[in-house]
Amino acid sequence: MIIGLGNPGTEYEQTRHNVGFDLIELLAGQLNLFLKKPLFKNYLYASTFVGNRRLHLVKPLTFMNRSGAILPGLRAKYGLEPDDIIIATDNMDLHPGRSRMKPGGSSAGHNGLKSIIHYLDTKDFYRLYLGVGRPEKGISVVEHVLGRFSDDEYPLVQKAIGEVADSIISHGDAPVEKLLNEINSRKSKD
Repeated sequence: MIIGLGNPGTEYEQTRHNVGFDLIELLAGQLNLFLKKPLFKNYLYASTFVGNRRLHLVKPLTFMNRSGAILPGLRAKYGLEPDDIIIATDNMDLHPGRSRMKPGGSSAGHNGLKSIIHYLDTKDFYRLYLGVGRPEKGISVVEHVLGRFSDDEYPLVQKAIGEVADSIISHGDAPVEKLLNEINSRKSKD
């Protein structure tokens, strides 16, 4: 299951905080899926088989700081363990256009990840980081992540999201570690 973090609503579209949403939307488009809101649920969802493995795509509609609230129901419905879950989110420590995947770790102050850790009651889930860079001097972190990419950054970020989506689709039937290795090896090619 890939859960892309972001904030719902048109005012947040194409902001740095919504790169997780952007990845889910791109994957859905490439797989000819329509993300829909299940009755009485607070997320958008679609799934399909990639090879012999079912791929679940999820966009929480809870706003970033409450992203994890959807997890208990999803885990119960689909019988998922924390290591079956990949959280796609923004990362300020990576430059725009970079991506990295990790098998665990702290929230590093990211409120969406704090919520996921709280609801999963573990830090042992995969994180798929999409770089958004650090704010310029005089710009707050909140202004930065809720802001849009510059004209120079946007194509780099879209290219990285496209490469990650291609990797997910091409490695959909492989162990997650293979996807992790592919994404992380790309970093050294830049």
